[in-house]
Amino acid sequence: MLTDWSEALEAESLPVDPTSAQQLAAAARVTARSSHDKHDMTLLLDVLGLPADPDTLTALLPLIPETGDAPTMTTPPATPLTFSNPVQELLDWATAHPATAVRNRANRITADLAELTERRDTEAAQREAEEKVARAKAELERAQEELRTVKAGTRTTAAAPTGARTGSGSGRSREELAAIRSWARENGHQVADLGMVPRRVLEAYDAAHQDSARKAG
Repeated sequence: MLTDWSEALEAESLPVDPTSAQQLAAAARVTARSSHDKHDMTLLLDVLGLPADPDTLTALLPLIPETGDAPTMTTPPATPLTFSNPVQELLDWATAHPATAVRNRANRITADLAELTERRDTEAAQREAEEKVARAKAELERAQEELRTVKAGTRTTAAAPTGARTGSGSGRSREELAAIRSWARENGHQVADLGMVPRRVLEAYDAAHQDSARKAG
C-alpha cells in the first residue's frame, strides 16, 4: 500500500496537463481508497473523469475500505500542488478527502456547477438563436421592400409603352385606329381588337384613302 501511495504522490507532482496513463491510474487508486463501496467509487471516478470501465473497477475493488473510514496507513505530508483554478483545486481536495461528509459535499458542489454550466450554455445558445432570428427577419423585411420597389418600377416602365401604343403608337388617335380596324375587317384583313395594328394594314388603309382623296379631288 505504501508503494501505491508513493506512486499516487508521484503522479500528483507531475504537471496537470497533459495527464498521463500513470497519473490516471494513481488517481484512480486514491479514489478507490476513499470510497465506501463499488457504487460510490464508480460515481467518484465518473465525476473526476477517471477511467471507470469494468476491468479498471475490478482491479480497484480490493482497495476499497470495508468500513468506509479513513485508510489505516501512514500518510506522508501532502505535497503542495499548483493549480490555475483555485475552485478546481478545492474540489479535487474535497473529492479525495477521507471523510464521507466532505466527499458528499464535493459531489453536490460538482453537480451544482455542472447544472449551472449547462444552464449558462443553454441560455447563451438561446440568445444566439434569438439574435439570428431577429437578423433573419430584418433581412427578410429588407428583401421584401426591395421586391416591392422593383415591382413598382416594372409596372411604371411597362405602363408607358402601353399608353403610347394605345394612344399614339403609330401617330394615330384611338378613334382613327378603331376606324382602321373596321375598314380592315370590311376589306378582308384580320386584325385584333387590341394591340398594335399590323403595318401592312396601316399601309393598305393609307393607300386606299389616298386614292379616295385623289379621286375626290
